[in-house]
Amino acid sequence: FDHAVVTPGKPQLPGLPMFRTGEGVETLSVFLKDAGGLVVELRYSVYEAEDLITRTAVYTNAGTQSLTLHKAASLSVDFAPDALELITLNGTWAAERTLERAALRCGIQSIGSMRGVPGHAHNPAVALCHADTNETTGDAWGFAFVYSGNYLIEAERCDAGERLVMGIHPYHFHWTLAPGESFTAPEAAMVYSDKGLGEMSRRFHTAIRTRLLPPHWQDMAAPRPVLINSWEACYFDFDEEKLLALAQASKKADIDLFVLDDGWFKGRNDTSSSLGDWAADTRKLPQGLPGLCKKINLLGLDMGLWVEPEAISPDSDLYRAHPDWAFGIPGREPLEIRQQYTLDFSRPEVVAGIWQQLDAVLQSCPLKYLKWDMNRSISDWYTQTLPADRQGEMPHRYVLGLYALLERLTAAFPEVLFEGCSGGGGRFDAGMLYYCPQIWCSDDTDARERTKIQYGTSFFYPVSAVGSHVSTVPNHQTGRITPFETRAVTAMAGSFGYELDLNLLSDAEKQAVTEQIQQFKAYGPLIHNGRYYRLTNPMTDAEAIWAFAAQDGSEILVQGMIFHAEANTLRHQVKLRGLCAEKQYWLDGTEQVYTGAALMAGGVLLPKAWGDYTPVSMHFTEV
Repeated sequence: FDHAVVTPGKPQLPGLPMFRTGEGVETLSVFLKDAGGLVVELRYSVYEAEDLITRTAVYTNAGTQSLTLHKAASLSVDFAPDALELITLNGTWAAERTLERAALRCGIQSIGSMRGVPGHAHNPAVALCHADTNETTGDAWGFAFVYSGNYLIEAERCDAGERLVMGIHPYHFHWTLAPGESFTAPEAAMVYSDKGLGEMSRRFHTAIRTRLLPPHWQDMAAPRPVLINSWEACYFDFDEEKLLALAQASKKADIDLFVLDDGWFKGRNDTSSSLGDWAADTRKLPQGLPGLCKKINLLGLDMGLWVEPEAISPDSDLYRAHPDWAFGIPGREPLEIRQQYTLDFSRPEVVAGIWQQLDAVLQSCPLKYLKWDMNRSISDWYTQTLPADRQGEMPHRYVLGLYALLERLTAAFPEVLFEGCSGGGGRFDAGMLYYCPQIWCSDDTDARERTKIQYGTSFFYPVSAVGSHVSTVPNHQTGRITPFETRAVTAMAGSFGYELDLNLLSDAEKQAVTEQIQQFKAYGPLIHNGRYYRLTNPMTDAEAIWAFAAQDGSEILVQGMIFHAEANTLRHQVKLRGLCAEKQYWLDGTEQVYTGAALMAGGVLLPKAWGDYTPVSMHFTEV
């Protein structure tokens, strides 16, 4: 220990996302010195109103010889000996963020990723709690890593107590510091709750919404548009006529935004080509993007687009011109995944080349939305711009290149809604939320499966960040058939949109779409800015029920589904939370009035299930 200092506000992290500074923020810096010349600044920033603490470490070579960092954690927290449990969010593609909870055993338990992205297997956010901690009572400590690359989270139980360490994965990480140089570790965020896991989640939700998201999209400063995505309606098989027919149906349904997904750029008819060539295919779009966008706008819709900027196809003009821009180990055939390679974003000239293409696309017509996909793990870790003894810097430099491009784009186009995606939920992390206020939650759009995926996601991330759509049935991932209203209710626990061909719906279903959109627009501020409550556990209970309560307790929206119908059974009930006990509440569509105390202590009866996946939607307002 050398010294410590407290300063108002918070320093910027060079090239890295972070919870934003402003009023009500103070930073404690603790400086440590080593005889070998290393100085470490442990930086704690306290957000009093949000009850959040962030922590990073800045490693500086104050000596006369070069130093190499082989591990540079962002966070290390020690606990007195206690019987703690570890909560992690695990899974795979189309089944992301499944909550798992287990007691810490002696030794180190860890999750992480060496894929170049956080990946589908584990999410870079964990919690520690006691065995008796539940949704409403008990201690809970939550941790989220503000980073979008390789990471490692270790929880250790030993004779001296428990410890949690979070940071960049040390595998293949080696960072050389010349005298006078510094390395800034990514930020980690921490919250504590003595009121259970629900309150832990809500503190994260508030802090992310108000301090992390891009300013234009914080706390519904700009309402999220209801969108339709063309993917499950068209896949690669479309022309301008087909797109405009879908857009016309979308306008009739009161949809705000039409998103053209994969297949719009030149030569792109399947996954085998064209990534990296971000110019419209005039065989599908004769007048290019400007022509289509103008026609979409004349219908009264905004337009959005899908891109995968970090990828390059071997069969592309970009690869033919710049094969060295893709990752590849000299003397070895690069590994194709999904018939594509990954661009070396650790090289500024590669980032600049993709910036020029994306800037031209966004300048060509008034696009309001860009879906940023990333569909593969990174392989062939080698860059031509670093010597052999510094190749360990490349994975982090890649993430810095990604952030540099996103920073430039979001600064140049602040009102464009950027939605993150990585094969669905493979890069759903706090780092991406700094640039992308919503992230496609999962490629699995099945309503039943989404209750589980969105349940796990809600432990750390706010509903407004969850990309969620109503899709067709039988569902394209599971073959399951669920009621239209149930699919809508599930998708409303997110940014809300549609992923189907409206022209194939019946008149009654088209009318239902219009009513669903009207309902979401009415409830949107409550859904995205209210306090979120998990009222049941869809992993173990007979239903998935959640609620959005107004910050002042003046209203509550209860939604979800009952999984299966049973003959001759009592109706289920659920106890609400987040209301004022002394106030009275009216259930919309009825003459029933309840006190807040009755709704929270006695609960409310759910509708009788008729068929599987019965929807639940009840709105209570203060009398």
